[in-house]
Amino acid sequence: MPKRDTKDLSRLSSEELKEEIDTAKQELLDLRFQLATRQLKDTQAITRARARIARALTLERQREIEGA
Repeated sequence: MPKRDTKDLSRLSSEELKEEIDTAKQELLDLRFQLATRQLKDTQAITRARARIARALTLERQREIEGA
């Protein structure tokens, strides 16, 4: 999955942002399985996936607060 920075994420609609979060969570799950089966070569990918999830969740929460 291509890296999306905060500017790219902020341009997404709420539905697209939720899809991005779901996709990132699925990617993290896949990475964890690869790690467990010793197939993962780039262990830093787990950290990047977690950061991607955190950025998207933060943006989602900011929108929730602004809408309240």
